[in-house]
Amino acid sequence: MLRLEDLNYCSQSTVLFQRLTVVFTDLMFIYGARECCRCVQEPKGPRDVLSRPSFVLAVLLLWNFGLLVVDHIHFQYNGFLFGFLLLSVAKHLQHHHLQGALLFSVLLNLKHIYLYVAPAYGVYLLRSYCFTQDHSDGSIRWRSFSPLRLLALGSIVAFVCALSFGPFVAMGQLPQVLSRLFPFKRGLCHAYWAPNAWAPYNLLDKGLALLGVRLKLLEEAGLPRASMTGGLVQEFQHSVLPSVTPAVTLVCTLLSILPALASICRRPRGARGFLRCLLLCALGSFMFGWHVHEKAILLAILPLSFLAVESREDAGIFLVLTTTGHYSLFPLIFTPAELPIKACLMLMFTIYSFTALRKLHGPALLRPLESVYLLGLVAVALACEVVFPLSPWQQKLPFLPLLATSVYCSLGVCLSFLRLYASLLRPAEEPTPL
Repeated sequence: MLRLEDLNYCSQSTVLFQRLTVVFTDLMFIYGARECCRCVQEPKGPRDVLSRPSFVLAVLLLWNFGLLVVDHIHFQYNGFLFGFLLLSVAKHLQHHHLQGALLFSVLLNLKHIYLYVAPAYGVYLLRSYCFTQDHSDGSIRWRSFSPLRLLALGSIVAFVCALSFGPFVAMGQLPQVLSRLFPFKRGLCHAYWAPNAWAPYNLLDKGLALLGVRLKLLEEAGLPRASMTGGLVQEFQHSVLPSVTPAVTLVCTLLSILPALASICRRPRGARGFLRCLLLCALGSFMFGWHVHEKAILLAILPLSFLAVESREDAGIFLVLTTTGHYSLFPLIFTPAELPIKACLMLMFTIYSFTALRKLHGPALLRPLESVYLLGLVAVALACEVVFPLSPWQQKLPFLPLLATSVYCSLGVCLSFLRLYASLLRPAEEPTPL
C-alpha cells in the first residue's frame, strides 16, 4: 500500500484507506454532537422540529464547513478528536465531571494542541468539583475543599498519561517525543499565516521596512529577503520591529487568558461559564500562540455553536467568527478546480447559519460595523480568488492573497475575542446551569 523509499509514488489504496478511516472515525464526532444537542435548553411550548435549538446545533456541528474542508478535502482526523472534546463538554454540562475529565485526558494525549484549553478545564474542575459549596453570593467556601475529589481527578490524569508516555519513558525516548511535540524552531508563523495578532504585526514590520528603504533609512541589502513570505516553515527575524520569541508568545497567551480563568474561579456561572472560558482560552492561544496553524480556529468555532443557539449575543459573535474563520481556510484548498466546491459549501453553511439563528433569536444579530466588515470579506474573496490570478502580480507577489486573507480575517477573530471577553466579564444574567 505504501513505499516509503519512493517520494513520487501514488497509491490509490492508501488514499482509499485514508478517506474511509476519516469517514469511520467521524462516528465519534456524531456521538459527541448528539450528546451536546441533548444538553441544549429548549424553549417552552410547541415548536417546529427544524427550528428547535437542538436541531440547529446539530446542523451547525455536523455540517460545519471548516471541519468538512479540513478533514475530507485537505485530509485530517479532526472530527474524531473534536468528538472527544464535545463529549467531554457534554459530560460537564450533565455534571458527570470525572467522565468529562477522563475524556479530556485521553484527548490531550491524542493531540497536544488541546493544551490550549487545558487551563479552562483545570481551573473549572478545581473550583466547581473539588470545592463542593459556595457562599450565598457565589464566592468560594474554602472549607468545602475535598482532597478525595482532587485525588480522583489527579489519578485519572496520571493514569492516562502513564499509559501514553510510559513506553517512551521506559525506552529513554521522552526527550525525543517532547522535541517533536513542541517544535520551537519552526518559526513564529506557519508558511501560511494564521489570522491572529502576529499577521498584522508581520505586515506592519514589512510596511516599515519598505518605508525605511524608500526614505533611505534602511539598506535594502541588509534586510532579510522574503523571510516571512517565502512559503517556507522556518525561523525568521523581523526587519524593523522586535522579533518575537517563544517566551514572548507564552507570556502574551497567558496574559490573554488569565482574566477568563480568574473570572470562572471567582464566579464559575455553571458549566456554561466554563464553556465560555474554554472558548477564550482557545481564542487567546490562537491569537498569540507560537506557530499557530490556521485550522486551529475550529477549536473555538465548534464549541461556540452551542452558545450561539442559546444566546442572541453569542449568535452574533458566532456569525462573525465562523464566517471569518471559515474563509481563512480557503488557501488550504488552492487549486482552481476546487474554487467552486469550497465557495458553494461555505455559502450554503453561511446562509443556513444566518437564517437559522435569525429564526431562533430574531433579526439584526450583527452590529452595523460587523455587517460592513463581512461585506468587505466578499470583496477580499473576489480580489484574491478571481482578480489576482489573472493579474501580472501573480508571478511577482505570489504570497499577496495569503497576506491579505490573513490580515483581514485577523480583524474579525480579534473582534470576536473581545466580544466574548465582554460577555464573560459583564455582570449579566446567565442561563440557569444544568
